[in-house]
Amino acid sequence: MKEYVYFPGCSLEKIAISYHLSAVETTQKLGIKLTELEDWNCCGATAYFHVDELLAYTLTARNLAMAEKIGSEIVAPCSACYKNMYFTNVHLNEDPDLAEHINEALQEDNLSFSGKMVVKHLIEVFSNDVSSEEIKSKVIYPLSGLRVATYYGCQILRPKKDHEDVEQPHYFEDLMSAIGATPVDFPLKLTCCGGSLLISSRPAAYSMIHNLLYDAQRAQADVIATACPLCQVNLECYQQQVNQEFGTHFAIPVVYFTQLIGLSMGIPPKKLGFGKEFLSPKKAIDAIKNIKSQEEVITQ
Repeated sequence: MKEYVYFPGCSLEKIAISYHLSAVETTQKLGIKLTELEDWNCCGATAYFHVDELLAYTLTARNLAMAEKIGSEIVAPCSACYKNMYFTNVHLNEDPDLAEHINEALQEDNLSFSGKMVVKHLIEVFSNDVSSEEIKSKVIYPLSGLRVATYYGCQILRPKKDHEDVEQPHYFEDLMSAIGATPVDFPLKLTCCGGSLLISSRPAAYSMIHNLLYDAQRAQADVIATACPLCQVNLECYQQQVNQEFGTHFAIPVVYFTQLIGLSMGIPPKKLGFGKEFLSPKKAIDAIKNIKSQEEVITQ
């Protein structure tokens, strides 16, 4: 059994509970054990590193230091949490002086950062640590005919790490193909959704969201699959406002990749958090219902 320290992050507590539920359900199906980090704190999100860099590093290093006590690999479903932990880990290993300052602060909590953790995004676990064949072997209801726009967002691949292909990645598409879905041509798959720009400049954020929705609609996608809570919220929750702003009629469901994988594995939709979204991914759920109906006819 593969084991990881699991850092859910603040979003998965409430607004992205569907992501948490589907992450836990699908990893269990694949024989993966996620042990949630106890007493974890917010990673500081994107903004805090521009407010007080030292304190932001300390926040993230605290989580890493606690994780070091229980495992060697930590997994984050949220792209911002992943980015913050990954680069905190890198920078503190490369800058002994910074690490010394951070460890001095961590002593107040009887913690020490050593830099031995491996930080991964949840989608990396599915795409790198689990083989496509393993995933295919768990598929009961292939999502045949479901056209999926795979949306990586901007924080999983950038800044560039190691030897990643940051221009034409395909592992997300490979995952969707493994569960029987059809990845569509989605050129804006690495483009920012606007992030927290909605707070400071809504017109600019709406424009970015509009471009992504238009690209998915142009590709005739039935759903957009994402691996980030903020991307999911921006692309789904603001479609009405974007429609009002641009005179469009977007109604594209936005779901988490773990939810689609879970459907294909036969996990009941409610256990995957379906039913909490604004725009129902009816076609995805109907895909498995049709197969179930056919099975019932065959067995009668």
